[in-house]
Parts: sequence; C-alpha cells; structure tokens
Amino acid sequence: MEIHTLSYDSKKRWSSSNRPRIDSRRTLVLLFGPSNFLDTPDPISELVKDYPESIVIGCSTAGEILGTQIFDESLSAAVVRFDRTDLRMASAPARSAEDSFMAGQQIARQLNDPRLKGIFVLSDGLHVNGSELVRGLNSEVAPSVVVTGGLAGDGDRFRRTWVLQDRRPQSGFVTAVGFYGDRIQIGHGSKGGWDRFGPERRVTKSRGNILFELDGRPALQLYKGYLGDRASGLPATGLLFPLALRASQTDTKSLVRTILAVNEAEQSLTFAGDIPEGALAQLMKANFDRLVQGASEAATSTKLSDGLASATLAVAISCVGRRLVLGERTEEETEATLDVLPKGTKQIGFYSYGEISPYTSGSCDLHNQTMTLTTLSEAA
Repeated sequence: MEIHTLSYDSKKRWSSSNRPRIDSRRTLVLLFGPSNFLDTPDPISELVKDYPESIVIGCSTAGEILGTQIFDESLSAAVVRFDRTDLRMASAPARSAEDSFMAGQQIARQLNDPRLKGIFVLSDGLHVNGSELVRGLNSEVAPSVVVTGGLAGDGDRFRRTWVLQDRRPQSGFVTAVGFYGDRIQIGHGSKGGWDRFGPERRVTKSRGNILFELDGRPALQLYKGYLGDRASGLPATGLLFPLALRASQTDTKSLVRTILAVNEAEQSLTFAGDIPEGALAQLMKANFDRLVQGASEAATSTKLSDGLASATLAVAISCVGRRLVLGERTEEETEATLDVLPKGTKQIGFYSYGEISPYTSGSCDLHNQTMTLTTLSEAA
C-alpha cells in the first residue's frame, strides 16, 4: 500500500508538480476543498486528469485538514494505491431531504457484494437528512460492513456544498467508495467532548429533521432564550450549542444534532439529522479540554485488535462547531489524533456538517459535533 498526501493553494499551486505515478483501478484519490471550487474547479481537474483509472472522491469543507494543520481556501488530497484491495465507486442524487433514504439505498445496492468490507461516503451537506441517508445505507448492508464518512461543509455560511460527481464538484449528490477483500483493515472512532446543561426536554412536535416544539414550547423561541445576544447570529451560533438526543430515560446511547437552518415564521429549527417526537433533548456547551480529549479517544478507538499496518491513512472528519468553539486551539485536536495513531500515519480530512460512523460497533449512525476518524491500511 502506497500513500501520498498533497496540498494546493492559490499562491503556491500544488505542493508537488511531480505527482505520484500510481494510477490504477486500485488507486483512491481523496480530496477536500472550499465551496467556491464549484465556480473554479480547475485545480481539481488538474489533479484528477493524472488519475484516469483511479477512484476519485471528495467534498467541500468548513476547513481542510492536512497532517496536524488546518487550512481554508485550499485543497488537501491523498493518493493511495492498494496492493490487495479492490475498489468500486457509487453515486446517487439527493437534492432534498426526501431523497435521502433512497440515496442511501441506491449507494448500498451499487456497492453490495459478498466481499464488501467497508464504505466511505460523502454527501451534500445542506439538502440531505443525514439520519435518513444512514438509515437507507443500513437497510441494505450487513452490520459487519464498516460505514463511515461525512456531510460536506461550507464554512459557517450554510449556502452551498459540493461532492465530486463525475470527477467534478456538483451540489445535490451523495458519492461513496466501497472496499473489497480480506486484506483491507478499516478502523473507526467517533467521540465528542461536550458538556450538557439545562433541563432535559421532551420533543413534543417534529417532522423528520425539523424541530417545532420542546415541552410544548416553540423550539426557536426556547433556543434563542439560551443563546441570548448570540441569537442574532443563527444558524451559525447554534453550532456552539448542539442538542444531545436519547430515545428514553433508560437509553444510554446519546446522539448529537447540529442546527443547519432556522425558520422564524414556523419558529422551527432544522438539524442535520432526525429529531424524533418523544425523544429527550438537552442542550450542550463546549468544554475545551474534553473536546481535545475526545479527539484523542476517537483515535484510540480506531486501533484494531491485531494492530495497524505500517502504511496507514487516517481520514479525520470533525464538525464545524468544534472548530468555531476551539478557535486558535483547533489544531490541538488534529495533533491529538496523530499522537495516538501509529508513527508514520498520514492524515487528511475536513470540517463537516455531520459525521458518519458506528456509535461503537455495528451499523453506522449520523453524528454531529464529534471528531470521527477512519483509518485505512492493508494486512501484510
């Protein structure tokens, strides 16, 4: 397995003009960049034209990760040639929340195969209900198939996102790559690090990923009460106060949801994933040290029982809310992951509008406000 990482910025252009000549049907090109590459995709085209046989996948971001560093208005890329792992590409349109479940089903059906070991999926970040996308994926693949990935970002603007479809940036799609064979090793970990505060409230009115009422009160009105002066900055300031959801008081599994949009007329909040009626919801706020510790714990969770091979790619997907909270300390979480991962691990990734990973094991879930890591390596 051969791994190379590259970067691009408008001043220095591509970090390497002599790109690795490892194009093949077992080569994966993975790249992340800002939403404005919808208008100026030439740097992406320049890279992918060197890999006509390879699988190419990528999406827009709220910040690009390369090693321990975080950039904006750049491209972070990895070119990986597997020795013994077969790859397959899949895509499906998802132009509204109603398309989400079917998009997940279509992706899974295109990739399903007895040899399938894992799926890495990237989705439009604004038009998709991430919970329904995940439900569609889970409906078609075995729990033993590791499904990870994330929802594309657009900084703190929430206007437009893209994924690579037909090797160019496009909105309204979900794309994925499947990994096949007995040699691929896929590690995963997803951790938060937020503190809960205030009362736990019952979701009394919702529809899909739209929340109308908590304890019979208009959700937006209640939320603004907690945000105070920051309410004028919604939806971006809502990233600082995500919701923790659990099905009942006896449920130990808790998922976090991030705001994507607000509707003043309906007094509603739109989240990246489902907010089921009857669920218990509680506000969360940042704890700086625990956020960084969460990133470290996510890296620890990726370790496989028989250890990782020497050549390992780590794909780090962290939520835009974590970046807004951590500010100048954000690189502490990308440093924390590499401190735990095997020496020599190469890391790329992005800041997202949602993360996809198993909660601990088994079928995948949609997460928000987590650091989610996927490690890829091959057994000797």
